[in-house]
Amino acid sequence: MRMLSRRFFRLPLLSLLLIGVLVTSCKKDHDQHTKHDSPYMKIMMDMMAQMDAQAKTQDPDHDFAAQMVLHHDAAIKMAQEELRTGTNQEMKTTAQDIITKQQAEIGQFNAFLGSHQPQTPLVPQFNQLQKTNMDRMMAASDARTLTGRPDYDFAQLMVDHHQAAIDNSEALLQHGRNTTTRSMAQAIIADQRQEIAALQNWLTRNR
Repeated sequence: MRMLSRRFFRLPLLSLLLIGVLVTSCKKDHDQHTKHDSPYMKIMMDMMAQMDAQAKTQDPDHDFAAQMVLHHDAAIKMAQEELRTGTNQEMKTTAQDIITKQQAEIGQFNAFLGSHQPQTPLVPQFNQLQKTNMDRMMAASDARTLTGRPDYDFAQLMVDHHQAAIDNSEALLQHGRNTTTRSMAQAIIADQRQEIAALQNWLTRNR
């Protein structure tokens, strides 16, 4: 009888373990499905492909400006998607602010690129830093639990996107030599740190 009772005791435990594994697996599959369906993630992945394919001069100032044009363009597309599908007025206002500011900065970066020739000595480590920063951004975004709620997912992923802009701007301040790009990098750091704080505050209030 003891052996029989032990077997009956083990069966429910085994069932519970199997249910736990199935639930975890289903949750992971759901998270991956949500990520693949997310228009924000698609924009970020497209941006990564464009940045990887972009020719590098190994002049930090030139490559920073060229990469930030693509980075800002992705932020604008994400913000436009938020305006199209979001419902929270605070996030829609944030999205419009991002569009306005980053369109202006793209104009400044393009003006710089139009008048700037890559300079020597070359600094290949700057490009390596940029790549590391962008890979870190995608890893942080991949670790997010996306909800399918446009406002919430926009806020989550924009935190990661802004942090990458800050990291790349700090890399430019470390290696850059041009006063125009250094000034723009400092402005990006100050502005996007404030926006990250506001986004994180909103996320805390809207869980």
